[in-house]
Amino acid sequence: MTKNRIFICTFLALLSGFLSAYIGGQISLTLRSQKCQNQAWGLQQMCNAWETPGAIWQGSITGLWTGTILGAFFGGLLTRQRT
Repeated sequence: MTKNRIFICTFLALLSGFLSAYIGGQISLTLRSQKCQNQAWGLQQMCNAWETPGAIWQGSITGLWTGTILGAFFGGLLTRQRT
């Protein structure tokens, strides 16, 4: 039972972490690209190109950490032994 519990917690933590990394990157990109909306077309494209890598990196790392910790926590709650 212990091996299954470890496998389930690890799987949930990784799945939750990767999903949160994707969602966090998309949210961060959307929020940071709003700064570029009031520019002319050419400047808007340059601004988006400048903001995209940092936004995706920052949001993905934040989402990865948060999702992994929460996934492990909830995985532990789901697989705990009832007394």
